[in-house]
Amino acid sequence: MIKRYIKRLKTEFKGYNAGKFGKDLLAGITVAAVALPLALAFGISSGATAAAGLITALIAGLVIGMLSGASYQISGPTGAMAAILCSLVASYQMQGVFIACFMSGVILLLCGIFKLGGLVQFIPTPVITGFTSGIAIIIAFGQINNLTGLKCEGASTIDKIVSYFNTPQTINLEAIIIGVCVIVFMLIYPKKLNGIVPSSLLSIIIATALNFIFNFNVGTVGEIPQTLLLNDRLDITAVDFDTVKNLLFPAISIAALGLIESLLCGASAGRMKNEKLDSDQELVAQGIGNMLIPFFGGVPATAAIARTSVAIKSGAQTRIAGVIHSLVLLASMFLLGGVMSKIPMAALAGVLIVTAWRMNEFAVIKDIFGRKIKTAMFQYLITMAATVIFDLTVAIIIGILFSVIMFVLKVSDMTVNVADVDPSKIDIQDKDGKLRGTKVVYITGPLYFGTSSKLSEKLSDMLDVDDGGKLIFSMRGVPIADISGVQAMKELCDSLSQRKIEIYFSCVQPAVDEMFHRCGLVENYGEERFFWSTDKAMREIAGEKSQLCPEVSAEAKATV
Repeated sequence: MIKRYIKRLKTEFKGYNAGKFGKDLLAGITVAAVALPLALAFGISSGATAAAGLITALIAGLVIGMLSGASYQISGPTGAMAAILCSLVASYQMQGVFIACFMSGVILLLCGIFKLGGLVQFIPTPVITGFTSGIAIIIAFGQINNLTGLKCEGASTIDKIVSYFNTPQTINLEAIIIGVCVIVFMLIYPKKLNGIVPSSLLSIIIATALNFIFNFNVGTVGEIPQTLLLNDRLDITAVDFDTVKNLLFPAISIAALGLIESLLCGASAGRMKNEKLDSDQELVAQGIGNMLIPFFGGVPATAAIARTSVAIKSGAQTRIAGVIHSLVLLASMFLLGGVMSKIPMAALAGVLIVTAWRMNEFAVIKDIFGRKIKTAMFQYLITMAATVIFDLTVAIIIGILFSVIMFVLKVSDMTVNVADVDPSKIDIQDKDGKLRGTKVVYITGPLYFGTSSKLSEKLSDMLDVDDGGKLIFSMRGVPIADISGVQAMKELCDSLSQRKIEIYFSCVQPAVDEMFHRCGLVENYGEERFFWSTDKAMREIAGEKSQLCPEVSAEAKATV
């Protein structure tokens, strides 16, 4: 992995010059303009502070960016992570968040070392889309307090909803006006100008300027410390075995989200820049970054598609753009800390609500529901609901389990069709009429414990063979078989044989043929009853000698 990383750096910086640095500089400044309001907002919405969000974006952009598995990844605090942390802060306070962050970093590091980066490929698209929509709902719902002045308590979304009805409430009209104006401004802001001055940054600047002038009666961000080491940061002396044990599952949740977000971001951005992400190296980078961040007082970070896409569209050439983005954030912390402390919380709430709305993958959602694919629709809705109601990792597990169950049910469906053999319509000489009364049973689907009973049930409804007749089982559509399925086939064939019905098999796939041999089915009926094609079986029944030489026949059988 180290050799791959060094090789990647050599390729990335080959021919690096002042022109490319100029593009990285411009892209880094542009990304910082986008990242600044989001870092403040996500820091607060996670239950920490605006300063914690800034520190996270700064350290993540620098450390994770330099170690990343691609030249374009920009990491920092994200809305999805804030949704997890909000409940974690309520239960374990900030020290719990720092410990869980460090533990998640260890988990991510191990995932990278053991090359588990490919796991995200096994998560179905509707599950990921539902997961993202659920996170968007949590983020938007979490801003109701700052947007309206209402108060709620509780670790989960459901608990917060209940607390609204059990707590005396007072609406802050000024906060609502500020938040709504920010939302409207961002929605109507021209897309062409967004590439020059991000709507989120401009709306925050305007709201802060108005707050300086009119001194609104609304909550503000508060003091931004002029230091890289926040007072509230990971305290090693506070770590004990019981704490680690209690935070193991939250740490796994954070690590799972970091893995999913970072690799999906890398895959999406990689298509934009035509550069493949080294997923295992990316997980190592995310792991190291999240192990360091809590020592500075930051919250868990992941790669962020919003910032990464802005960097690519702004012409970023190398990972230096991410470093510059961090340095600009550092300068902002020291030079603009006094101004940022006056940013209205309602304005940040408006930014986050629009961000949450834009998180939804509406093109994918429209495709899922527009095509009326029921399985995909249920995957999306179940995962979204589980994300809002339960823990985010639980939601992913529920979505994947549902997908697996639906897939198994779909592929386990067995179809059985029965057709009479009409000698006049096939090129087979049947002078003695031996093919008369012969039927072909076409079986499609796996022959295993889930379908073993279906075979006899469907045949009993469709099969009407006279005693002494002939039956050919065409099994080209049967990819696999297990002992339960073969046993059911043996019982069916035994009952047919008792009626003096001759049994033949054709087109048996190699894996199925192996199970037939191991379970004694071939031994019971003999190799001479098994044929590599249905017409070959018909010729055998009719007594017509094959014109194919053994070599050709063997080759054809191998091909089938």
